[in-house]
Amino acid sequence: MNQRDMRPPFAALGGTIPPELEKLPTPCYLLDEDALTRNAEILGSLAQRTGCKVLLAQKAFSNYDCYPLLAPHLAGTEASGLFEARLGAEEMPGKEVHVFCAAYRADEMDELVQYADHIVFNSPAQLAKFGPAAKAAGKSVGLRINPECSTQEGHAIYDPCAPGSRMGIRACDFTDELADLVDGLHFHTLCEQNSDDLETTLRAVEEKFGKWLFKMNWLNMGGGHHITREDYDIKRLISCINHMKETYGLQIYLEPGEAVALNAGYNVTEVLDIVENNGKILILDTSAACHMPDVL
Repeated sequence: MNQRDMRPPFAALGGTIPPELEKLPTPCYLLDEDALTRNAEILGSLAQRTGCKVLLAQKAFSNYDCYPLLAPHLAGTEASGLFEARLGAEEMPGKEVHVFCAAYRADEMDELVQYADHIVFNSPAQLAKFGPAAKAAGKSVGLRINPECSTQEGHAIYDPCAPGSRMGIRACDFTDELADLVDGLHFHTLCEQNSDDLETTLRAVEEKFGKWLFKMNWLNMGGGHHITREDYDIKRLISCINHMKETYGLQIYLEPGEAVALNAGYNVTEVLDIVENNGKILILDTSAACHMPDVL
């Protein structure tokens, strides 16, 4: 449904609820196809200007009915497991399918390699266990790195660079032998952040992993880039991409999720009750699911 003329939040604006909303059963998500297309066009323009490849991180947006709107502008999809990889392969056919998982199940790998083009491992043990079979199947193999450079504020529970993080290999644990076994490196350290934080992170990546970057074919800079936000500094992002591409001869990948669907829809719900406890509290007929806990 295309609802270009709607602008949330309706109550805060003091406006009348559009009749189209009153007819909808609640709770439901209402997607704005024009807004989704505009977001995809911004990402596609970035790819054209820099030669980078932009992937849809499906953990943040997996409404495959909208994939035909996104596919013309994106290089493919990013998955966090077997079923997302299958979703990307089937619903965005002909595009790249990348997958990263903290640990893969042995009973799923034979099927996973049927869908995935790039398989990124989280540890040397996982690489040793599954990497040879992935390589034999013609897949591009990567390792996730931990640059140990925290730039997040207010998201400590999700910070993959925090002490004790389970995500990625630190430079002190990385070796030349590991570098010889992989085609690329991957990091994902941002969350709803601007390109200045990416710039800071890249300095740490270069300082700690630079000597191995020259051996790689590609670098995946992960997600968390709020590229479609109005105040996002795209010029700085372009500078970051071009620097890494030209310095190390790398194919650069980005895998934004939220940026694809940012401000492109509405959560339509009803107030079922109002309770009083030091103020009015609204009870809604909706619940937290998927990425909503992060937003809340």
